[in-house]
Amino acid sequence: MKFGRVMGTVVASRKYENLEGIKFLVVQPLDEERKQPVGRPVIAADATQQAGPGMLVFMVASREGAQALPEVFVPVDLAITGIVDQVDHEQGPRREEPTAIWHTLPTSDG
Repeated sequence: MKFGRVMGTVVASRKYENLEGIKFLVVQPLDEERKQPVGRPVIAADATQQAGPGMLVFMVASREGAQALPEVFVPVDLAITGIVDQVDHEQGPRREEPTAIWHTLPTSDG
């Protein structure tokens, strides 16, 4: 999942038939802090059907992007799957701690 800011819309006079009614938006990917642009703007299908310019959104890519739309397995690499209202971001040393601890199973060697 990646954060991005919607910059504008894409108008397509012709689309793949199962993409009719799906809005495409220009989105600028953002860093983890959601402050700095990361890379170049991208085109994403709007699975929420409600995103618009200026909104902070989150997106999924690859196969998950195509599966987020009403018709699955359409030729889409990136889809907007949510509009962000608020982010609570924990700062400080606790954020650096691991979220899981892996334990190894005992071997039968002895």
